[in-house]
Amino acid sequence: GYHADRWKKLLIPYSSPTKAYFDTSDKDPFCVYNYLLDITTWNKSIRRGFINIKIIDNAGNTVESQMNSEASTFQQYKRVKILTGFHRDIEKIAKISLTFSTKTLIGPKRKLRILQMKLKSLNHPKR
Repeated sequence: GYHADRWKKLLIPYSSPTKAYFDTSDKDPFCVYNYLLDITTWNKSIRRGFINIKIIDNAGNTVESQMNSEASTFQQYKRVKILTGFHRDIEKIAKISLTFSTKTLIGPKRKLRILQMKLKSLNHPKR
């Protein structure tokens, strides 16, 4: 990672205060590649939970998203946008795997039926 105090003079000019946020992970090499998942579901009843994303390239390299700290609410025909991050970047995605979890041990397992989804790289928006 980078020591933020080394960048202070470059990021915060004395004449106008500026905030800078470093998005890093806790694993080496500490960078995070951000993606936006735009998803529309068609379940009749409301589902609340977490989505874990795996992306895979043609060579079989796999990277898994970091779990969001807050659950998302999915309603029929409503778009939900979820910001997620990966420890590594995969340039050419061949396959995407989504896992929906309510993180509850009690009660029935729930499925999330997906009508439409788009995964967009925020680090490389033209992808």
